[in-house]
Amino acid sequence: MSNPQSPADLVHRLTPMRGRDPEESERASTPLELLLDLTFVVAVGTAASHFAEVSAAGHIGNALLAFLFAMFAICVAWINFAWFASAFDTDDWLYRALTMVAMVGVVVFALGLPPMFNSVEEGQHVDNRLIVIGYIVMRIAMAGQWWRAARQSSYRRVALRNIGWVMIAQVGWVIVAWTSMSMPLTFVCALVLGIFELLLPVLSQGQANGTPWHPHHIAERYSLFAIITLGEGVVGTVASSQGLLGGESGTDWSGNAVAVVVAGIGLTFGMWWVYFITPFGTILQYRPRRGYLFGYGHIPIFIAIAATGAGLHVMGLYLEHEAKIGHVTTTLLLAVPVAIYLGMVFVLHDALLSAGDALHFVQLGVTALFLVAAVVVAMAGAPLAVSLILIMIAPFVTVVSHELGAYRHQARMLQDMVDDAP
Repeated sequence: MSNPQSPADLVHRLTPMRGRDPEESERASTPLELLLDLTFVVAVGTAASHFAEVSAAGHIGNALLAFLFAMFAICVAWINFAWFASAFDTDDWLYRALTMVAMVGVVVFALGLPPMFNSVEEGQHVDNRLIVIGYIVMRIAMAGQWWRAARQSSYRRVALRNIGWVMIAQVGWVIVAWTSMSMPLTFVCALVLGIFELLLPVLSQGQANGTPWHPHHIAERYSLFAIITLGEGVVGTVASSQGLLGGESGTDWSGNAVAVVVAGIGLTFGMWWVYFITPFGTILQYRPRRGYLFGYGHIPIFIAIAATGAGLHVMGLYLEHEAKIGHVTTTLLLAVPVAIYLGMVFVLHDALLSAGDALHFVQLGVTALFLVAAVVVAMAGAPLAVSLILIMIAPFVTVVSHELGAYRHQARMLQDMVDDAP
C-alpha cells in the first residue's frame, strides 16, 4: 500500500524556479503539459482541415504555403514551451496560471487560421493578424516564465537573452502582420523571420551553460505530440468515410468506404510504429549536444504527419465527388507526405547517431516502390482504393524488416554510441 501524500504535496505554493535536475529519475510529462497539448492539437486539426479543403478546391500551391506557415508556427510555439517546461517546471500556482495564459494564446492562434487560409486562397494578401495576436499572448506568458527563471536561477543570462531575442522576433511578426504587402513579399519576410526563430536558442545560449533539460522527458514530450498529431490521421479517416456510407443507417458500406477505413487506420498505425522504433530518449541521454538537431529536426516530421491526415481527408472529398482535382493529384497529396515522414524519421535517426546503415537505404528503396506504385496505378486509372492500400503498406516495410532482424543493426549502432560516450 502506497503512503498517503503529505499536506505539502497537495498545495501549489510558489516554488523558486532554480531549474530541474536533468538526471531526475522517472521524469514524465505532467497533466498540465498534456492539457496544453490539447489546445495545440486543435490548431493542428484546423490547419490540416483547411489544407485539405483548399487543396480539394484546386488551389494546391496556395494551400501548401498557408499550411506550411501555420504548422511551422504551431511547432515553434509548442517547442518553446516543451523545452522550457523540461528545464524549469515548478508546477506552482503561478506557473500554472501563466500556462493557462499561454493556452488562451494558442486558442486565439487557432481562431486566426481560417481567415489566414481564406486570404491566401484568394491570393491577394496574407491575413495573419489574429495569428500574431495569439503569438503575442503566448509570448507574454513565456516571458513571464523566463523572467522568473532569470530572477531565481543561475541561468539569468540565458533567460534574459531569450526574452530579448524573442521580443525582437515578435516585433518583426507584428510589422509583417500590420503592413500592407503582397502575398509573395509576406512569405519572404516570414521565411526570414522563421530562420531567425530557429536561431533563437543559439543566440540565447551564447557561451553560457545550457538550460537543464531532461533527455527522457523531452523525448516523451515529442513522442506524445507525434501521437496527437497522428490523431489527424484518424480524423482524416473518419472525414473520408462518412460520406461513403450508404443506407439510412449508414450500414451499407461500399468497397471505397472499407478501403478508406482499413487503409486510413492501418497507415496511421504503421506511422506510429515506425516512429517508436527509435529510442530517442536513450540517444539524447548519450548525445545531449544533439538536442538542437532533435528538437527542430522534428518539425518536418510533425508537418508530414499532419499533412497525411489532410491527404486522407482529400481522398474522402474526391470519392464523394466534392474535389476539383484529379485522381493522380489526390494520390500525390497522400503519398508525398508519407514519403517525407518516413524519410525524415530515418534521416533523424542516423543523424543523431552519426552513423549510416546501408539497410536503411534498402528499406527506403522498397518503401519508395510502394509509394511510386500507388501513383502509377492511379495514372493507369485503377480505383483510388488500390492506391490507398499501396500507400498503407509503405510504413510496414520498415516495421516488418525491423521485427525480422533489422533491430540487430540498430542495436549495434546504439552500442557503438554508448561505447563512444565520454
